[in-house]
Amino acid sequence: MREENPIAERAPHSGEAGASVATLADSHKAGILAGRFRWVICALLFFGVTKNYMDRQVLGVLKGTLQHDFGWNDIDYGNLVFAFQAAYAMGMIFVGRLIDRLGTRIGYAVAMVFWSLASMGHAIANSLVGFMIARCALGFGEAGVFPASIKCVAEWFPKKERALATGIFNAGTNVGAIITPIVVPWIVVHWGWRWAFLGTGSLGFGWLILWLLLYRKPQEHSLCTDREREYIQSDGEISSGKTRWSQLLPHKQTWAFAAGKFMIDPIWWFYLFWIPDYLQREHGLHLTQIGLPILVIYVISDAGSIAGGWLSSALIRRGSSVNAARKCAMFVCALSVLPIATVYRISGLWPATLVIGLAAAGHQGFSANLFTLASDLFPSRAVASVVGIGGMAGAVGGMLIAEIVGHVLQWTGSYVVPFFIAASAYLVALLFIQLLSPALAPASIGDA
Repeated sequence: MREENPIAERAPHSGEAGASVATLADSHKAGILAGRFRWVICALLFFGVTKNYMDRQVLGVLKGTLQHDFGWNDIDYGNLVFAFQAAYAMGMIFVGRLIDRLGTRIGYAVAMVFWSLASMGHAIANSLVGFMIARCALGFGEAGVFPASIKCVAEWFPKKERALATGIFNAGTNVGAIITPIVVPWIVVHWGWRWAFLGTGSLGFGWLILWLLLYRKPQEHSLCTDREREYIQSDGEISSGKTRWSQLLPHKQTWAFAAGKFMIDPIWWFYLFWIPDYLQREHGLHLTQIGLPILVIYVISDAGSIAGGWLSSALIRRGSSVNAARKCAMFVCALSVLPIATVYRISGLWPATLVIGLAAAGHQGFSANLFTLASDLFPSRAVASVVGIGGMAGAVGGMLIAEIVGHVLQWTGSYVVPFFIAASAYLVALLFIQLLSPALAPASIGDA
């Protein structure tokens, strides 16, 4: 089936001359990006998420270095992760609502400035307490990235493209996770670990300039053509008004999204904060050697992010319902995670790396579709708040996994239990979603 082109050319009939002139004007107005400017917005989101994950992963890459310098054990490190997650959960309570009130452009800009400064603030920490303060500030600020990004996708993309757009920007999590273990060890060797935090944190201000220059809503943007604007709004959604949490919490759709986030987000936190340690502990790698295996893991997961979004979007284009397409894609992704339960038995570095990469790909594909449920089930004015509720649930799950993994490693020195939890989480999440929202029927939300 040929993909719908919102700016497809057609020969004008006499009654369409005016429309053809308008279309020609639109094409000259946007140039080579005519009818495709939404993908420029998607690229901005991609780079914002990349920056976000670079900031949060620096600590994971430097785990061994900082443990050596400050004398921390695995429980101390787990408490640092817990502090980040607690602040992230608290941030989700406020930041999602703040973005709905301030709007995507200003809300995302404020979040970027806050967490970039917090990331740089790690460089002046000299104790466990100092790092906890910095992690709390970083977690609170970083809570804005996904509510803002999902709200932006709801504003700039029709439903048939949202999962793909989400998969693309969500791939930034993997790119950030690829770049960090390559760049940070080099910075540490040449300038010391404090400059790693300063360098990654400062990148946010370059992104901020591009965001403020390029981002507007479609109806306000001079580079969004009339044809593209009509295509974006082809679902007929009405996005005016405000939404209170009291309007969202009674709906099972809210809890379906939150349950999914509670189950799967902790697994990604586990990959992000503990896989570098796993590679060093179980496979004898040094800090400067972990970059290549982590690069392979996250390149594979990048493919999973885009493929998971593409799969559900392709099924919808071929006539499947949104319900069937999203859940089919999530089920396939959940199955791909299962082999990670056996990774602790694998002695070779590269076989273990590939199994972890497959599981990370499954997570990202599942996550892309789960995020898209927020804009499938709720009007765009409520999306950031819904994502905030789900993100808070995911952060609470992350707090639990931080304590579980930290204590399990301190007591047993084994990753068996964490990998078993990772393998089972996605099928359980999909079961909760099915029970709470069997048809994925959109919630009926009135104005505040």
